[in-house]
Amino acid sequence: MNLSELYQEIILDHARRPLNRGELENATVTVPAENPSCGDELTLQLRVADGRIEDVRFTGQGCAICMASASMMTRAIKGKPSAEAGALFQQVHDGVQGRGEMPKGEISALGGVREFPQRVKCALLAWEALREALGLRKSSGGVVTTEEG
Repeated sequence: MNLSELYQEIILDHARRPLNRGELENATVTVPAENPSCGDELTLQLRVADGRIEDVRFTGQGCAICMASASMMTRAIKGKPSAEAGALFQQVHDGVQGRGEMPKGEISALGGVREFPQRVKCALLAWEALREALGLRKSSGGVVTTEEG
């Protein structure tokens, strides 16, 4: 796989016109995240009620893969039960790292990242913020980073 294949049209489309980008009024959870190795930064905001993600938005800046991944993630989890979003996190996390199958649909476009280890952290930044937002890992009390994997 070469770099041009990695930046498939779906990734480029989401990077150019990301969905759910902007501030979320009445967010119940806000998680800042950064990738110090490349400079990607984003803040994920969720409005969760009765175990369901009612709305989700993100702000920030980063490479095409990071922004596309955040856009695809927000589209995939909006309106879903938190447990379903958590299961999707795990599937994407494992799939991008080459330890499992990617979910079906547009998110599968991120699967090519496994061929470029330096880009895995870019693809997972928003997902790591989601994991923190859902309480699926111990809080570090600060900004989520992808340095931990």
